Amino acid sequence: MAEHRTADGAVAGTTLGGPLWQATGLALGTLVALGMGRFAYGLLLPSMTADLGWSYAQAGALNTANAVGYLLGAVVAARLMSKFDSRRVFLSGMLVTAASMLGCAGTANVVLLAALRLVSGLAGAVVFVAGATLAVQAGVHLPGRRATMPLGVYVAGSGAGIALSGIGIPPLLAALSQDTGWRAGWLLLGLVSLAAVVPAAVVTRGSGVRPAGGTGGSWERRRLIPTALAYLLFGVGYAGYMTFVVALLRNQLAPGQIAVFWIVLGGAGMGASFWWGSLLGRARGGRALGGLLVIVAAGAGIPLIATGPAAALGSAVLFGSAFLSTATAVTAVARRTCPPESWGPAIGGLTTVFAVGQCAGPLFSGVLADQGGLRAGLLLSAMMLAAGAIVSLAQRDHFDRGSQLSI
Repeated sequence: MAEHRTADGAVAGTTLGGPLWQATGLALGTLVALGMGRFAYGLLLPSMTADLGWSYAQAGALNTANAVGYLLGAVVAARLMSKFDSRRVFLSGMLVTAASMLGCAGTANVVLLAALRLVSGLAGAVVFVAGATLAVQAGVHLPGRRATMPLGVYVAGSGAGIALSGIGIPPLLAALSQDTGWRAGWLLLGLVSLAAVVPAAVVTRGSGVRPAGGTGGSWERRRLIPTALAYLLFGVGYAGYMTFVVALLRNQLAPGQIAVFWIVLGGAGMGASFWWGSLLGRARGGRALGGLLVIVAAGAGIPLIATGPAAALGSAVLFGSAFLSTATAVTAVARRTCPPESWGPAIGGLTTVFAVGQCAGPLFSGVLADQGGLRAGLLLSAMMLAAGAIVSLAQRDHFDRGSQLSI
């Protein structure tokens, strides 16, 4: 065990392993908050829509409720971290996220489901911001481009959560009746998420940063405008795709093929997050984010021009290999632009902007899907992602190359 110091020199506690080991424990947070708490809804949506008689707009509204919660969570995360130990904030968010999923298994009331999805989004944002801040701090003393590796490991947890839900949910839905299958799915997700809190608490022991008081440092908002706008457009585009792509593929693929699609999507995200982490450390300005958004837009566009298993797998590989790593790219820009004491507020602020787009994506795509079919909704997603790629190229670096902020 070793004493760990934060970027500003304060002693955080006694760690149980190196930066990558700490990031592995933190990755359980993204597994729960994003992989299961947010993304797995796309697998359950067709069954819930059929059983409860929802329109696509209603189904999208539930993910919009989750996104509104995520927006609220991003706003309050930095404040919570200024008052409480960041590790405690992180683990508490995991517990609340798991409880909200368990609650979804117990009701068919759309208002209660929307409220639970909102709570899940709020807690999930708190988990992500707290965990990302801890992951950045874990890598602060690593040399050169390796400084972003803990972030890559951290974000990979989301892909693991997607892959695990793809392994467990489709067979469960196929084995049970329509009215009980989606309830059992939420129950499974909640129980797995609850179980993940224990190893996360053990591995991250000693990694928490004591609160410094106040609401956090200032951060360079004006210098991050291109990244913030690109992240906003990404939020609109990716949320629409993740909400409705399974509903589109359900008319083209067998249940087993859909399960493979979802597993490949998560697996690609998990695997790519590891090697993207070091590559993102080399790029400057918004080039890394722009490149990722080009890949994501291409993945979202494939189902619009081709059908069948091969097209679905191509979409999963392209979209999955890049969409999770956008968070790493955005966080790396914030790390290069802001002083260490402002990383938390900057990550929280950029996450807030992203969450605004994420609120709009499912609802807009759902309305378009009701009017012109699911392809119309997914076309909006691909267009927003392509626009984000263009905007991100306007980002420039603003940091002292001789300072510790350089990666």
